[in-house]
Amino acid sequence: MARLVRTLGPTGAIGIGAASMVGAGVFYVWAPAAALAGSWLLVSLMIAGSVALVNAVTMAQLALHNPVSGGAYQFGRKYVSPRAGFLAGWMFLTGKTASAAAIAVIAARYLAPDYATILAVGLLAVFALANLSGLRTTAGMSIAIVTLVVAMLVAIIFQSGFAGGNAETSHFGGVYGVAQAAGLMFFAFAGYARMATLGEEVRNPTVVLPRVIVGTLVGVLVLYAVLGAALIGNLGVGALATSVAPIADLAPDSWRVVVIAFASLASLGSLAAILAGLSRTSMAMARQGDLPIFLARVWPRTSSPAVAEVTMAIIAIVLAVLVDPVWLVGASSSAVLSYYAIAHLSAIGQPERERLIPRVVPWVGLVACVALVATLPWQSIAVGGVSAALGLTIWGRVERRRRNHS
Repeated sequence: MARLVRTLGPTGAIGIGAASMVGAGVFYVWAPAAALAGSWLLVSLMIAGSVALVNAVTMAQLALHNPVSGGAYQFGRKYVSPRAGFLAGWMFLTGKTASAAAIAVIAARYLAPDYATILAVGLLAVFALANLSGLRTTAGMSIAIVTLVVAMLVAIIFQSGFAGGNAETSHFGGVYGVAQAAGLMFFAFAGYARMATLGEEVRNPTVVLPRVIVGTLVGVLVLYAVLGAALIGNLGVGALATSVAPIADLAPDSWRVVVIAFASLASLGSLAAILAGLSRTSMAMARQGDLPIFLARVWPRTSSPAVAEVTMAIIAIVLAVLVDPVWLVGASSSAVLSYYAIAHLSAIGQPERERLIPRVVPWVGLVACVALVATLPWQSIAVGGVSAALGLTIWGRVERRRRNHS
């Protein structure tokens, strides 16, 4: 069976990971989080960032000893059970396919509201085709996009300052409100897992992946903390909680159109990275016989999983046309946290010789992921439960077919 080629260096891996995190979330998550946490928004951000950092350290330890495509799907199969690995891969595929569809629709609504559905379909098709040309193309696009977006965010922070007289008297949103806001804020960090799914194409992965995963997340966390402080200090919690476009409100009025354009650009950067991660995970699952074998085919010309890339893009297009983004985001939220929970179970099962961190760290991460799931709206939990049940049903049928053929 054809294998992927290790063409991606540290800069490319950083670009894909950063583009996954500095995407739609950083432009849209502040308002609903502020409505829940009040002036304790930065506490929610630190909680979310801490959970993400624990997840990142765990993923780094796992990736160090398993530099292959598939991420927690491969980790779960090896250290927990084939069923757990399948469930991790299934939750990643369902959650991130829903996320890709939602991001495409959101970006399209900002760019051309009257033609949002048609444009969303076009965006998904264009970025899938770009990924077909190889991961180096995806990395190049990601680096260019994230560089422009981060430069714009830094410029807005510097011009706004932090003192702005709109800051209000401290308002505590309640423990549950802070926890719910942390659950929302977490998804502005979730892109670092994308780097672990690309392990087979990274040069010197045992050195590069752990450093890139943790280092990129820490850099993004610092950026978000400074940005959050600027938003609270200048807009005030009340205005921030009701803002339709918080980053645009922080910028000068003359920048507003540019900021909205960059928000769309950031969404598209994360879309490209998500589609790349989806195709690599589905390819890895196909190689193990958990998905149809045709998804494992690699296009020799560009060393890309072409069939998986096209298939996942088609599914995302169908979702973008038929399903409301609210339900898509709900599916993504619970599925991604479930994926990380299985990654922590995998790290708990690693032998001592593979450990870089104490066993208590993945235990803390597991409890934190479960706790964040519990704070999500019931609709998100319900969609995640249905998705998990469907995945386990498919797994049972696959296993019965294997036993009948053996």
